[in-house]
Amino acid sequence: MGCGKKTGHAKNGCVCDVVRAILDIQENIQDDFSCGSNCFAEPLGAIRPQAKNKVNTRVFVLKDVDGTPFHAFFKGCEDACVSIYFRVEEVFDNCCATLRVLKPLGDDDYPVDLTGDKKDKCCIDLSKVCLVEDFEATHDCVTVDLSCFCAIQCIEDVYLDLC
Repeated sequence: MGCGKKTGHAKNGCVCDVVRAILDIQENIQDDFSCGSNCFAEPLGAIRPQAKNKVNTRVFVLKDVDGTPFHAFFKGCEDACVSIYFRVEEVFDNCCATLRVLKPLGDDDYPVDLTGDKKDKCCIDLSKVCLVEDFEATHDCVTVDLSCFCAIQCIEDVYLDLC
């Protein structure tokens, strides 16, 4: 149940609006980069722009009511294939979205295992989030009801090789 639906104060919730705005920004890529640090910063590239690189993705994290990051699984790694990072691909039916799961990479371009120790692989270890330096697109997507989330945090604008 989303924050707005829980209290009855919102029809959809602000997370829906932000994800729609991110999709619009991604679809209207411009070459003029300006300063900004929030999810509504335009154009794409305004959040931590990469020098001389084109960008096509605003990376973000969705959070539950208690601040826990939403996570999804992806294929193609040796350890726990879990990520909290996403790229919006489509928004439909008012407040649903298809999100591409992004593989978190360390400074050596090797995937960062965001899970806890071996006995607690079910949970995200938030101390490992600081090890993430870059992202890679996966072929895995998840469909979500955006009204089920209470917060969205935009992380970075990056270029992803999308096939």
